[in-house]
Amino acid sequence: MPKKKPVNLSGDGTAAPSSAQPVPPIDTWWWLTHKGTTTSFLCISLFALLIRSAVSTFPYSGAGTPPKFGDFEAQRHWMEITTNLPAIDWYRNGTHNDLTYWGLDYPPLTAYQSYIHGVLLRTFNPESVSLLSSRGHESYHGKLLMRWTVLSSDALIFFPAALFFVLVYHRNRAKSEVAWHIAMILLNPCLILIDHGHFQYNCISLGLTVGAIAAVLCGSEVLTCVLFSLALSHKQMSAYFAPAFFSHLLGKCLRRKNPILSVLKLGIAVIVTFVIVWWPYLHSADDFLMVLSRLAPFERGIYEDYVANFWCTTSILIKWKKLFTTPSLKSISLAATVLASLPSMVHQILSPSNEGFLYGLLNSSMAFYLFSFQVHEKSILMPFLAATLLALKIPDHFNHLTYYALFSMFPLLCRDKLLLPYLTLHLLFTLIYHSPGTHFTLPKTKASSFSFTSFPAYVFLLRTHFFISLVLHVVYLTIQPPQKYPFLFEALIMILCFSYFVMFAIYTNYTQLNFSSHFRSADKEKKQT
Repeated sequence: MPKKKPVNLSGDGTAAPSSAQPVPPIDTWWWLTHKGTTTSFLCISLFALLIRSAVSTFPYSGAGTPPKFGDFEAQRHWMEITTNLPAIDWYRNGTHNDLTYWGLDYPPLTAYQSYIHGVLLRTFNPESVSLLSSRGHESYHGKLLMRWTVLSSDALIFFPAALFFVLVYHRNRAKSEVAWHIAMILLNPCLILIDHGHFQYNCISLGLTVGAIAAVLCGSEVLTCVLFSLALSHKQMSAYFAPAFFSHLLGKCLRRKNPILSVLKLGIAVIVTFVIVWWPYLHSADDFLMVLSRLAPFERGIYEDYVANFWCTTSILIKWKKLFTTPSLKSISLAATVLASLPSMVHQILSPSNEGFLYGLLNSSMAFYLFSFQVHEKSILMPFLAATLLALKIPDHFNHLTYYALFSMFPLLCRDKLLLPYLTLHLLFTLIYHSPGTHFTLPKTKASSFSFTSFPAYVFLLRTHFFISLVLHVVYLTIQPPQKYPFLFEALIMILCFSYFVMFAIYTNYTQLNFSSHFRSADKEKKQT
């Protein structure tokens, strides 16, 4: 007769389980989440604003480097132009508006934003926007007001849009996971360094885009069209997301009983929004074409600097600018961008879903970053934003993308003397990302279970990449490049980041195209009468 297992007794003499129960993971977010999502968002927002304020105390693009300075001076100059000249002259070369000196090259909504901020500067520091005489203005109060305009833009546009997305996207999810995702969105190190360090206003167009994405998720398609049209009217780089919005909305319209009526309704929303924003320049074809010509500076060539995209990286072996004319390169880059975006678009037209839409945003923006004409280092903000919204779905790949997105901008940030914020924000991201009790407990679905990290060869390649990147960090900061190859280190950083971006794009496209029936049916829309 088999022996009976001994019965463990608890302190009160009652039988206790023979095997210990698994210890639940420590939830480091409990103190922040126990009062709800909105409270968590407000607390994280305050911390995010504090971090932004700290970064803004460091130098900016072109600080103290005449004659053209940098992006800070460009933004200030646009405020000078918009507050002193009529709207019709904002994009026109003239005596008081020399387009060769930081001429306005963004759509009208950026000009209106510059006007509003310019009025603020003119009220409290008039000399900072006085016509012509304010070029290169860098007074303490002028810089302080400029920094506050970015901070307020973030707080008034990007933060509310992020809250809108969080409330819509996280309807049935653990509070700790939601808080972690909020932190990933609001403490986006790339956006903070570019907007509050380097100095730009990407938070406005990205905020409008996030609002449009949230509107898609809650089924408000007209609002989606309005918000995304505003994003396009603020920065033309928002077009990186256009294939995903177009294909998803078209796919949903085609599944209805009156697809033509649905498409017409959305088309009217888009046209009305653009007409309102562009109204000062619609009175004549010349004025309209004048603005459009400023938005597409093809004369600069297919690439500038050392950006980690296809054209710049392969130019080491293939001299694109010598082999092809600019018109030919425009056509080639357009074809490559469309082909890279096409699988994701076809997927959403045939089988639209909210999950597929988020992956579509990531895949189309990465296709534009890798293959479109005139990409800048800062353009990585577009695919990185989409990846941030999917951080809970692809946590490992999101972690790697964050590292290489930051690294791809490393030379730019070093030129701006932002090394300390670069390292500090990277450390902050790592601490928050690895906080226990959040994304690592997510159940994996069939669609998300595939990962390159399951292949030893990929893991080895990733570790090798990481080791080389650490070496390049040190080498870039401590060693002078050969005189014959002054940009050798920038080129090596570019090649390393490009190779990772390609692997990441392959993975995310594969993931979108292989959704399980669970994803395809989760957002299935009933036929509408």
